[in-house]
Amino acid sequence: MKLYYSRNPNPRLAVAVARFLNSEIEFEFAEPMAPGQSERYISLNPNLLLPILERSDRTLWESDAIACWLSRRAGSNLWRTDDDEPEMIRWISWAKENFVKACDIVHWERGTKLRYGIGSCDNEMVEAGLRKFHKAAVILESELRDRLWLLGEAISFADFRMATFLPFNDVAGVPLEDYPAIQRWSDRLNQIDAWRDPFRGLDAPELPPLPLKRTG
Repeated sequence: MKLYYSRNPNPRLAVAVARFLNSEIEFEFAEPMAPGQSERYISLNPNLLLPILERSDRTLWESDAIACWLSRRAGSNLWRTDDDEPEMIRWISWAKENFVKACDIVHWERGTKLRYGIGSCDNEMVEAGLRKFHKAAVILESELRDRLWLLGEAISFADFRMATFLPFNDVAGVPLEDYPAIQRWSDRLNQIDAWRDPFRGLDAPELPPLPLKRTG
């Protein structure tokens, strides 16, 4: 099996899950949208997006599906299969439309667009993203105030999914410090080697640097 990845948020998430589970797979850095590369990857994922898990029988794409498959194969409860599964899926679904989406909006404007020369930062979109962040963070803060993880005492994939963009917050700058429980939860995640540094020992070129800000 082979996991194709990059340092971008969703591929990073898949690599972190695989490293957390000690999955016995091969890792390969990939750039499906680079010039001349699409033909190689189009049969693996018609979207030409990462991550992609290549198996002997078929490929699997989308981070959540890959996390589910790897967890089941490892016999882990990271992806719940018991009565907690509906609650885990609820948080995954909510995250992608609320907390994660808010972080994504801000990171897109302050990070991705500038890294890849897509355009300038739209401050109105940043403000819209921050409003969405605060609205979601109030709910998440109340949930995490009296528990270690979203499902209680043990980590689940919902925690990883919710935190997808937090490793990029040095660029996005969403105000985690305004929410002590969320900050503690984020710090707890960063104590996990596989989350803090999923690319250790892997061939993983750094993301393009942000352009220097002009002064004067």
